[in-house]
Parts: sequence; C-alpha cells; structure tokens
Amino acid sequence: MWQNGYDLSLYRIQILKMRRILYSFLIAYSLQALSCSSPLKSYHNALAKAPFDVIIVPGIPYEGKNWSTNVMKDRVVWSCFLYSRGIARHIIYSGNAVYTPYVEGKIMALHAIAMGIPSASVFSETKAEHSTENLIYSYRLAKKMGFEKIAVATDPFQSNSLKAYAWDNSIPVAFIPILSDSLYAFQVDSSFHIDPSGAYINGFIPLPQRENTIKRIMGTLGLKIQDTESE
Repeated sequence: MWQNGYDLSLYRIQILKMRRILYSFLIAYSLQALSCSSPLKSYHNALAKAPFDVIIVPGIPYEGKNWSTNVMKDRVVWSCFLYSRGIARHIIYSGNAVYTPYVEGKIMALHAIAMGIPSASVFSETKAEHSTENLIYSYRLAKKMGFEKIAVATDPFQSNSLKAYAWDNSIPVAFIPILSDSLYAFQVDSSFHIDPSGAYINGFIPLPQRENTIKRIMGTLGLKIQDTESE
C-alpha cells in the first residue's frame, strides 16, 4: 500500500491522468494563442446561442467584507449584466467554503439578490472546492433542474482553462468571458451590504489543512469529481 492509503497502481493511474489533462490544457492554450481568439470573439460566439437557460459562475473566497475582492465583484456584476440583457435566464453561483469559513456559492448569490436579481432566478451549488468541480457539479445541478442551454460566465483566464477541461470531457457548455468595457460601463449600485451569517461554517478547516498538495492538484485537475450516485 502507498503511504497515504492509495494503492500504488491507482496512484500511477492518477499520475497518468494528471499528465493527460495538463497536456490538454497546454494544447488548448497553444491553440488559443495561435488562433488569436479573444474574449470578445468568445462572447459573440456565445451570444449567437443565447438566451441560455442558466449560467454557471465559479466562486471565489469571501473574507467577511462587502465584495471581498475585485474578482468576486467582477464575476457577480458580469452575471447580473448577462441577466439584465436577457442573455441568461437563471444563475448558479458555485463554491463551497474552501479557504475561508464562508460558502462561496451562497455569498455570491446574496450579492446578486442584493443587486436586484430575483431570488427565484438565483441558485447556489455548495459542494465544489476547485474550478473543475464548479463546472461539473453546477452542470449536474443545472441538468437536474431541467435546464438545457448552459453557459459558464467568468473571467477570461478561468474561462480558457475550463473550456479546455470541458472539451476534454465532452461537457456541452458555452463560455461567456468577462468583457472589461461592457463590465465597467454597466452601472450598478454597490453601496448595499449583505448579511453573510447564513453562509458561515462553524468549525471550518481551510482546504490546505485538510488536503496535501497532491490531493489539491488532483482536485484542480478534476480527478476527485464524485460520481452522481455518491453526491
């Protein structure tokens, strides 16, 4: 037996999978550069398929203050922009409590509702701890709720990496990367405050204290995705 409980043959299989996925990521990035693709091109490609039944918005750690980070604000505001334009009919915010005691999917949903998105159009996926899990678990949730046309809305870098993973795993979703010009021209009232207490996890333990580096890399590469039956 391997020292951390893994069978050695299983460990080797996981390493091969990690290499394969890393290779597919590198290929995807190379093709992206060669084709001179841009967020604007990806946006227009997605727009041709709109409206979407639901968009998936991956989470970002929340530190207990309004918005917490510019990345969180950009992702939530972008999702509200897409909703306001009729490009998305519903939104799934995805993410568990990973590095802070706050469940990311719930926190982002609270921000969106405070900005005026109807609560009936907002959902939270609260299991994912890595971006690949944001995609898979939210996609499964969307399909379970009967949504057919699904897209991922996030910043361009994450959009590209998840696009490679979706392509490698035959996940039929579109990608709508953030367009900075449209994002910053979209007027929103950010003076509100939310009550984050409902998203707080008592006795929380950060991911680096729960998993070693190898396990976190496996999670990032989507190698710890649970089967639907075990969710």
